[in-house]
Amino acid sequence: MNIKVEKSDPIKKKTKLVVYFVTEKSELPLGLPKLNQKLVDEIKKVVKETKAKLGAIAILHTHQLVEQERILIAGLGQKHKISHESLRITSGKIARKVSEIELEEYTIVVPNNLPVNSKSVINSIVEGARLSLYSFDRFKKEKKKIPNLTIISTNEKASELVSKANLASEGVIYARSLSNLPPNECNPVKLGEFAKSLSVKNRLKCTILSKSELKQKGFGGITAVGQGSKNEPKLIILEYNGKKDSKPIILVGKAVTFDTGGISLKPAEKMDEMKFDKCGGCTVLGIMKAVSELKLPVNLVGIIPSVENMPGGESYRPGDIIKLHDGKTAEILNTDAEGRLILYDALSYGIKTYKPKEIIDFATLTGACIVALGANVAGLVSNNKKIVEKITKSSQNTGEQVWQLPINDDYMDMIKSDYAEIRNTGPGRVAGTITAAAFLANAVGNTPWAHFDIAGTAWVQAGSKEKSYNPKGATGFGVRLMLDYLSSP
Repeated sequence: MNIKVEKSDPIKKKTKLVVYFVTEKSELPLGLPKLNQKLVDEIKKVVKETKAKLGAIAILHTHQLVEQERILIAGLGQKHKISHESLRITSGKIARKVSEIELEEYTIVVPNNLPVNSKSVINSIVEGARLSLYSFDRFKKEKKKIPNLTIISTNEKASELVSKANLASEGVIYARSLSNLPPNECNPVKLGEFAKSLSVKNRLKCTILSKSELKQKGFGGITAVGQGSKNEPKLIILEYNGKKDSKPIILVGKAVTFDTGGISLKPAEKMDEMKFDKCGGCTVLGIMKAVSELKLPVNLVGIIPSVENMPGGESYRPGDIIKLHDGKTAEILNTDAEGRLILYDALSYGIKTYKPKEIIDFATLTGACIVALGANVAGLVSNNKKIVEKITKSSQNTGEQVWQLPINDDYMDMIKSDYAEIRNTGPGRVAGTITAAAFLANAVGNTPWAHFDIAGTAWVQAGSKEKSYNPKGATGFGVRLMLDYLSSP
């Protein structure tokens, strides 16, 4: 999608379709120029019929009374409730409608008198449009045609804002496209190749540890989980330096390119969705791409442990005791609780190697998180109040919802093992999301840390709220949130 900015008079703009926003209890759209009275009367009628409800869309033909062929009226609901998210959703609905009627281009008039700043308005319009028209069509002959967009705005920095929102959206789209890849097209080796290609294009330092190197350097968790597959495990490390003399922030992303559950085999139903068990790692790759292209003033390290969890003659087993990267021993009670093992190694390695000011991980870690919070809210566990407050604010800005869950000594005790130092599951089904995080907390110690369990939000699934900008498949959850987080003071 090509998006450009103009400061032209809307009434003089030649376009197939022009969009005006309207709020409830208003007779006419915001920013509507002086038009022929017949056309104004038709617009009033449309506004009255739709009641300007949030997301309501109506199109009317201008009968050549103005330069535009059609006018689209988009409802924003009650003015005092307008938010980044409502603008994003409405913009997405507009883009989908334009695509549906097969127009090559359209224009949106950005109003000046909304209760959110114009920066947020432009950002949300661009994200809604770009992300709603994404489709994973790599394996289809017929490709969707994407219309181009012109934004009419009086904001002096509109072009810069559009450029930044574009790059952020491209980071999300990159994460989605990798996450949507089927397991026969994306194993740990292939994911490493994608990361290497990204690093060359975006001038990132890339290091990829092989199976033999992982074993030699004591990555017991990654080695154990990956040993049942013919596709060898990898540890992918990307480094971005955007600020001198500053400790880095580390992002860790779980990338199980396919998860059968191993010896503790999953049920066949919906196992195809386990290609999405790499979404945490793909989120980190999307963030690294966008941060480098936006040239954010931050030092960032992305660490992605990648494995394929398969049953086989060499698979690790329930009852095994393994040694993790920091030397701690872990008893394996369930081979389907594999994500915490590879994350543990990555967290431990990251802290020891880079001594970060904070470390944040993303993982489709537990089904228990979906049971607790549903498919629209990510679980958040942290040992640092300031990080949580900042993440919460960014979450509100991006519409990517999170909810903090507790962690204390009681939960830490729940993963103590009778035969090793810790075990990879808690007692039974209780507090599954928190005990998984408690396992990770052993690797983190006192380093400021936040853990996102994105099992419910990483892809559109049963229970997912319909959002115009989240088409079927991977959502790229966390990319926009972290870009906002990393851009905030």
